[in-house]
Amino acid sequence: MTAYVIRNANLLGDEVTDLRIVDGVISEIGRDLDTGDAEVLDADGLIALPGLVDLHTHLREPGREDAETVETGTRAAAVGGFTLVHAMANTDPVADTAGVVEQVWRLGREHGFCDVAPVGAVTVGLGGSTLAELGAMADSAAHVRVFSDDGKCVSDAVLMRRALEYVKAFDGVIAQHAQEPRLTEGAQMNEGELSGVLGLTGWPAVAEEAIIARDVLLAEHVGSRLHVCHLSTRGSVEIVRWAKSRGIDVTAEVTPHHLLLTDQLAATYDPIYKVNPPLRAADDVEALREALAEGVIDIVATDHAPHPSEDKDCEWAAAAFGMTGLETALSVVQHAMVDTGLLDWAGVAERMSTAPARIGRVATHGRPIAVGEPANVVLYDPRATRVVEPSDSVSRSRNTPYRGMELPGRVVATFLRGRPTVLHGAVVEEVAA
Repeated sequence: MTAYVIRNANLLGDEVTDLRIVDGVISEIGRDLDTGDAEVLDADGLIALPGLVDLHTHLREPGREDAETVETGTRAAAVGGFTLVHAMANTDPVADTAGVVEQVWRLGREHGFCDVAPVGAVTVGLGGSTLAELGAMADSAAHVRVFSDDGKCVSDAVLMRRALEYVKAFDGVIAQHAQEPRLTEGAQMNEGELSGVLGLTGWPAVAEEAIIARDVLLAEHVGSRLHVCHLSTRGSVEIVRWAKSRGIDVTAEVTPHHLLLTDQLAATYDPIYKVNPPLRAADDVEALREALAEGVIDIVATDHAPHPSEDKDCEWAAAAFGMTGLETALSVVQHAMVDTGLLDWAGVAERMSTAPARIGRVATHGRPIAVGEPANVVLYDPRATRVVEPSDSVSRSRNTPYRGMELPGRVVATFLRGRPTVLHGAVVEEVAA
C-alpha cells in the first residue's frame, strides 16, 4: 500500500499539521514530517475530518438496481466524504434474514469505495406483523446492530415493544420511521395553509410526534435503545429533549434537506421536493438547526433515496418520495450550520462521524484523527463553491433537490483505511483490496 504524507492539513478546523499514513493507519502527526518515499498531498487550506459515517442510506440493491447499486451508491458516498454507510433494509428481497444482509455486506467489501453496514428489517417483509430474524442478522457476518423498517413505521405498539426488548440481548438499536399511518393516508406535503392552497393532502406534524412520544416511553419501560430517523418538526425536538432529560436512551437524526429546505418549495409542484417526512415550515427548520447545535439531535444522516427518472418526472401525486444526498451532505451542513456559526468543524466531526458510528456500534469508524488510528480521513475545501448539477453526480440517480443551487465546499480527498477512494475530487477506481 502506498504511504502518504498530507501537508498542512487544518485538523478539525483548528491546528495546522502534517499527517503520515502508512499501512492503513495514521503513523505520525506533526509539522514538517519527513516524506521519505511517501506520496505527498498538499492540503493547505483544507479541513481534515474523520471519515464520515451515514446511519441512513438507501443503496437499493438487491432489487432496484435501476435506481442505485452498492457500487454506485458507495462511489457517491466516497465523493461525499463517507467511509461507512448503513444500508437500509427496504430492498427486494427485504433485508430481513441473515442471507440478505450478508449479501449486501459482501457487495460493500467487494467494491471497496466505502464500508457498508447493512440495516436489518424489524419485521418480516416490512409487513409490520411478525418480527424478523433479528438475532440471526446480529450473529451473521454482517454483524447487524441497527434495525429499521424505514419507509414504514412499526406502528403496532406491542410489536415495537418486543423489538426493543429483543435487541437488548446484543446491544442493538431500533431506528424508527416515525409516521402514524392512519394520520398520513394519502398525505403529500406538510400540513398547513400552503397544502390547502395547493390542494395537496396535508401531512400533520402530530403523525410524527405521536409515534416518537409513544416509542420513547416504550424504550424507557424496557430499558432499550431507540433511534429516531429523520426527525423533522419542532414538536419532535421537544419530545426528544424531554426524553433525554429523563435519561431515556434515545438518539435522533436530521437530514441535510430538513436543515435547509422548506415546504414553500412544494408550490412549484416539482416532485423533486417530495420526500418522507415532508419538507416542513421555516420555524421547524430553525428548531432543527438549534437542536443539532445543542446536541438534542445527535447526528446528521442523509436518507439518500435515489430514484430513476420515471419515478420523479411525473405529476406530484404519482411521484416517489425521496431525494439523493450523499454527495452534497457536507456542503449543506457547512451552509446551514458552520457558515451560520451554529457548529464548528469539531462539532461537524462529532455529528457526522463519531456519533453515528457510536450509535451503530461500529468500532473501526468514527475514530479520532490520531496516531495509531485507522486512516479514515477526509480532506475538505470549505472555500470552494459549486453550482449543483445533477449530471455531475456519480450516483445512478439524479433526483437532487439542490439542482441549480450554489453550495459551499468540496471534498478533495477521501481515504478508507489509508487507501484513497477520492483524490483531487475524483473517484479513484480499483480501490477494493
